Amino acid sequence: MKNRLILTLAFVAAGVAAPLYAQEPAAAGATGELVQWSIITGGFALAVAAAFGALGQARGLAAAAEGIARNPSAAGEIRGVLILGLVLIESLVIYVLLISLILFFLKPFGG
Repeated sequence: MKNRLILTLAFVAAGVAAPLYAQEPAAAGATGELVQWSIITGGFALAVAAAFGALGQARGLAAAAEGIARNPSAAGEIRGVLILGLVLIESLVIYVLLISLILFFLKPFGG
């Protein structure tokens, strides 16, 4: 409990001190680096979303298979809920893909 309090206070202190190290506004020629970092960030976000989306789908499928094995008469209801859950998980990954493509092709920060 004490370690958690110390860690929380350290994060709060870091958040309060962060504006002290803020950079001055970038010059007009430095927008290329910002575009590059937006593309890298979009790719990283897509990788994380796909990885955890796949893990969530695998856990859901395993739980559904176990539920059907335990109670075969409830297979129809379990299957419907499973498909709905898989669709919702996959839609989150597709939203991240859409945002990554927007960052890649539209370059919203200049360039």
